[in-house]
Amino acid sequence: MTDASAIQNIHANGLDFAYLQAGDPAAPLVLCMHGFPDTAWSFVPVLSRLSQAGFYAVAPFMRGYAPSGLAPDGDYSMLALGRDVLALIEHFDREQAFVVGHDWGALATYVAASLRPDRISRIVTAAVPHMRRFLLRPSKAQLKRSHYIYKFQTPAWPERTLPKDDFAWIENLIRDWSPGWAFSAADLAPLKSGFAEPARLRAALAYYRALPRLATPGIWGAAMKPVPVPARIIYGTNDGCIGPEMFDRQEKHFPNGLDLCCFDGAGHFMQCERPDAFADAVIAHLRPSTGESDGDQVSVA
Repeated sequence: MTDASAIQNIHANGLDFAYLQAGDPAAPLVLCMHGFPDTAWSFVPVLSRLSQAGFYAVAPFMRGYAPSGLAPDGDYSMLALGRDVLALIEHFDREQAFVVGHDWGALATYVAASLRPDRISRIVTAAVPHMRRFLLRPSKAQLKRSHYIYKFQTPAWPERTLPKDDFAWIENLIRDWSPGWAFSAADLAPLKSGFAEPARLRAALAYYRALPRLATPGIWGAAMKPVPVPARIIYGTNDGCIGPEMFDRQEKHFPNGLDLCCFDGAGHFMQCERPDAFADAVIAHLRPSTGESDGDQVSVA
């Protein structure tokens, strides 16, 4: 059994990745990809549960997030994120892997599965629907929730504002997104430590600033294609970032099966709020013999 608190390092897709791991490296691989504002540390309880269930669970720090490397070419597009996932699977010498993605990690998961469905057995994503649903059919309430994305396009404003008062803006954002999560100072310490380095904060913002490049043919195709692997999407009814209404009417984007898992009362960071329930929902999808069939709408109180 490996120690989930020990940071490991590898080189994949042209940059250095740091990662946490748990379980037997010979067991089936599950990659757990984090989002914003977050780090791989939030997956530690989930890694432990996955390892107990017989998986080798790996949570990389996404490109640009300390202590992983900054993108040498400055590319933080969805296409680059998806290629990172595939390069990590290749590094661990697997023909196929399972992938779990939260927030930006969900987008990386969708793109990777669209690019190479032969390399990914099943996916579980959290808090983000398919990009075609999110971008082309947003609700009026969602357009209001997404105001921060437009703010992040402003030159210098985020770099100047986010670090103030010990990252109070980010703390308030997390409270808005997950109003039921009573996070501690220790929970946010790794995030704040990483963002204290200006280049790291700029890298996290670069994910959002790459969104206008969606019109680029290669990126648009990767982001908008159907995801042809069995998928489960977990969402919270109290998510202040992406509302629950955004998760319906997207089955056609998952031709090999989609089931929705609703966490009643949970917010955006459900893997932090309810790590055991989150891990149970992941394991149930990765091992469908547990009794939940593809296509089910599952609700977790």
